[in-house]
Amino acid sequence: MARELHAGQQVPGLDGLRGLAALYVALFHCWLYTFPGYPNSSAPWWLDGLTFGRLAVVFFLVLSGFSLAISPARNGWQLGSAVRFLRRRAWRILPPYWAALALSLIIARCVVPASHFGPPTVKSILVYGLVSQDLFTAPTPNGAFWSIGVEAELYLAFPFLLFARRRLGALVLVAGVTLLAVARGLMAANATPVEGDNWLAPNLAPVFAAGLVGAGVVVASHRIQRLPWHWLAALAALPVLAVVAIRGSAWTVNHYFWVDLAIAPAMTMLLAAISTGRPAFLTRLLTTRPIRSLGNFSYSLYLIHLPIVMTVIRRIAPKFVSPGLPTFWFTLVLALPASVLGAWLFAQIFEMPFKRNRSWKSMLALGHTTP
Repeated sequence: MARELHAGQQVPGLDGLRGLAALYVALFHCWLYTFPGYPNSSAPWWLDGLTFGRLAVVFFLVLSGFSLAISPARNGWQLGSAVRFLRRRAWRILPPYWAALALSLIIARCVVPASHFGPPTVKSILVYGLVSQDLFTAPTPNGAFWSIGVEAELYLAFPFLLFARRRLGALVLVAGVTLLAVARGLMAANATPVEGDNWLAPNLAPVFAAGLVGAGVVVASHRIQRLPWHWLAALAALPVLAVVAIRGSAWTVNHYFWVDLAIAPAMTMLLAAISTGRPAFLTRLLTTRPIRSLGNFSYSLYLIHLPIVMTVIRRIAPKFVSPGLPTFWFTLVLALPASVLGAWLFAQIFEMPFKRNRSWKSMLALGHTTP
């Protein structure tokens, strides 16, 4: 039976979903840099499930919109001060990001370049330091950072999206944002939008808006909450997954713009299901201590795993194993635990203090009172 959610109640399971999504992105990069030819790959067919790291990032964006909108949904879709919201987002996101940027710059310059465009430059420091990588192109210090720029732009749009949700309703908001994105896509050559390294925020705004609207389930009537959201999510995902399976990875990667839009409703309904406690076995799994703990430092895992993975694949593995599958197993055994442990340590220093405190004053006060 569905749980009825009340004002002020936390939604269990969301952190666990973040943790599993971040772990999948790490596995995707282990696969990506081991087997050449992406989106076609020389990997064994049974590793094809690791091909779609982009969809995990899309899920992050849906989940972000959902999580950020829970509190406003419980308050009549009122955000309060937009300036305070943006300040809190900056406080939460930027310190670990800048620390990871510094680490990535060092590794990209001294150990292994982050892309075939070569090591990062002064322009890279400016563009990525200002979190403007979705607007300007520069050699990347960390290939995973593209989504941080997209998310930063969507944070700026969040107050306006909430205003539209409050004044115009859920359907008008989602339809309006999606139609704008589709129009942009249809105006592209051959109706296939360019999916490059930047200008992706307009393409991905609909998935963020879908998550925002989905958060309304936490204040919906008991009848709405009792709907079989997990089965509805499966039904919505089935045709998309069927097309992906039939057309293959290369077609999917070249049509991510449309795949993102098509899969977002299923992702939103999955979040609605988890927020109402179903399916029960999945909710229990997501709230187990290991999964919940992984979710607690999932942002740090996302930020720092790629330089570790690339160092192992490009610098360490060639000294011990042959290319291909042996390198993949070697990377899983060495880089994946190193990424998780490194992310946990990184989070203790650069992420958790900013999660526990809302200002430098409170952080310093806590430090003075700690024996």
